[in-house]
Amino acid sequence: MTEKNQLLEQLKKNFGFDKFKGNQEAIIENLLEGNDTFVLMPTGGGKSLCYQLPSLLMEGTAIVISPLIALMKNQVDAMRNFSEEDGIAHFINSSLNKSAIEQVKEDIRTGKTKLLYVAPESLTKDEYVEFLKTVKISFYAVDEAHCISEWGHDFRPEYRRIRPIINEIGKAPVIALTATATPKVQHDIQKNLGMSDAIVFKSSFNRPNLYYEVRPKTINVDKDIIKFIRNNSDKSGIIYCLSRKKVEELAAILRANGISAQAYHAGMDGASRSKTQDDFLMEKINVIVATIAFGMGIDKPDVRFVIHYDIPKSLEGYYQETGRAGRDGGEGQCITFYSNKDIQKLEKFMQGKSVSEQEIGKQLLLETANYAESSVCRRKTLLHYFGEEYNEENCGNCDNCLNPKKQVEAQEMLCTVIEAIIALKENFKADYVIDILQGRETSEVTAHLHEDLECFGSGMGEEDKTWNAVIHQALIAGYLSKEVENYGILKVTNKGRKFLQKPISFKITKDNDFEETEEEAPARGGGSCAVDPALYSMLKDLRKKMSKHLGVPPYVIFQDPSLESMATIYPITLEELQNIPGVGQGKAKRYGTEFCELIKKHCEENEIERPEDLRVRTVANKSKLKVSIIQAIDRKVALDDIALSKGIEFDELLEEIEAIVYSGTKLNIDYFLNEIMDEDHMLDIYDYFKESTTDKISDAMDELGSDFTEEEIRLVRIKFISEMAN
Repeated sequence: MTEKNQLLEQLKKNFGFDKFKGNQEAIIENLLEGNDTFVLMPTGGGKSLCYQLPSLLMEGTAIVISPLIALMKNQVDAMRNFSEEDGIAHFINSSLNKSAIEQVKEDIRTGKTKLLYVAPESLTKDEYVEFLKTVKISFYAVDEAHCISEWGHDFRPEYRRIRPIINEIGKAPVIALTATATPKVQHDIQKNLGMSDAIVFKSSFNRPNLYYEVRPKTINVDKDIIKFIRNNSDKSGIIYCLSRKKVEELAAILRANGISAQAYHAGMDGASRSKTQDDFLMEKINVIVATIAFGMGIDKPDVRFVIHYDIPKSLEGYYQETGRAGRDGGEGQCITFYSNKDIQKLEKFMQGKSVSEQEIGKQLLLETANYAESSVCRRKTLLHYFGEEYNEENCGNCDNCLNPKKQVEAQEMLCTVIEAIIALKENFKADYVIDILQGRETSEVTAHLHEDLECFGSGMGEEDKTWNAVIHQALIAGYLSKEVENYGILKVTNKGRKFLQKPISFKITKDNDFEETEEEAPARGGGSCAVDPALYSMLKDLRKKMSKHLGVPPYVIFQDPSLESMATIYPITLEELQNIPGVGQGKAKRYGTEFCELIKKHCEENEIERPEDLRVRTVANKSKLKVSIIQAIDRKVALDDIALSKGIEFDELLEEIEAIVYSGTKLNIDYFLNEIMDEDHMLDIYDYFKESTTDKISDAMDELGSDFTEEEIRLVRIKFISEMAN
């Protein structure tokens, strides 16, 4: 029997499959020959089998280094299901007691155990190192290998200690596996694991069955999501949020609207997490709302949608999380909600990290923002990021390809960009190149004396976002390249230099416009709701009339997004009005009656059928956190101390307090303002809000000037709304 037939026979015998997928067979043969092996394979491509089958065929025990306890447990259970012998696979981590660890050691000694899963932290413990030195190791498998690279989306410093430990335990072939790695990350992994000579097996990152869409993040995101899930009822899905707090809130809102959903995050105890994961696998619940703690190695082939409530920190993270949809090759919808405000929030979270970590983080965020805002085929952008060319003009399965934007000729603009990059000696990032094109005399530009360059100001006729689109699309077309490890420095390729000598047609599509923030966004979202313009206009007139009568600015009564929501959902009772974003019980009682009467009359006169099914039931607005904040302010606890005690950023605390006062609850924060702010300074801001027709912070900052910080303006706005509106 040939070696090939033997491998197929072992595959059938041990795993029940008739044939290998993609590169699996070549990878396994390479490892069996004792060679270091590097595997780049998208989620759902069958990475695990690449080390599971060889472990059964080779002498000794294979060590699999894996980052998550839940992932290890899943893999061990799966291996035991394939075998009659429970001892075939084990894991060692902090969840095991002493006697369980002794049993694992005994099974390894007697040769029962072919696969041992360990967390990198456990691998570094002396007792395990000493024990493993005494046994035959067949090979080492480093799963989720991108964790080694600080350029990866899930960097773990302990992963960098793997090679020295391997050297100490004993030499054996190494197989590193990851579902997401840019060329830079791939190089980093190989260098760090000392496997530069490894044979690399790279599968295509294209997942043709996945549909990619980016939607503007408006005030109605929860409603958009509920409508989407109802249109996809009985399908399994995952919704990713960045914060644990949002995970809990959204899961509760989905349940209140009749959707079987549970929360999952690292702050929950192990038993609750396991139960939620099992319930999802067993289809007792349809939807998991999770932080990125969920899903690594989750073996559920029929996840039909992955929704990102918040944009992820990197495209690697995005690709891996969306990759959990449609692993069986069936339908997989990947919907992401995006607002530039989220990018600013993520940048704030990076403060306090080392300069290099902040630079890396900013680069990764920039790539994500470019992806979200770009009107180019999503597939093309993603695959380019992972170093793969996608030559189709239209993939037919993303929002940009299904709704293509008009292309404009940008030949001259590309020449201008290339000339500027060459004049700057290919030493600067995109935002600096744009500053030069726009003729901005920033401190960095003048320090380099670049205001004297001929190209300075040569692009002043176009907006920044147009130049961004030219650069982004020139990178994809291969005219420019980006040195990622040098924090995104732009270089001109040979193709770019030829273009400059002999320009040809270069067409671009303008980027999508996502400039609105959650705070100011109109009520729209993927066509799921439409504002009634006549009613909206009448509600604004009523608000204006009331504001004159009461002597307060209109936004104090209800903000624009609240009116837009009213003109979409048609609330006709005070109880229904409280389901509108930004309307609490106090506000509904104080101002709501006339608004409800107006809406009711409008519905009757125009025979409007109110969208009962679209009415999003909210959970009690005053969550435990809000109640405890109100109580702490009543006790005059300093706001920074409240944030510290609740384990949240000061920025997040201000958001909570803003939500409380905008919903109609009166709070007195004078004790804190008097402590941190000069009275005249505070009165200037207060008077601004008295006169202003808008409560937007950006407008206030423009008007008040650089003497006032954003934080000060937000704090005084809280005082103003609380006193004038509540």
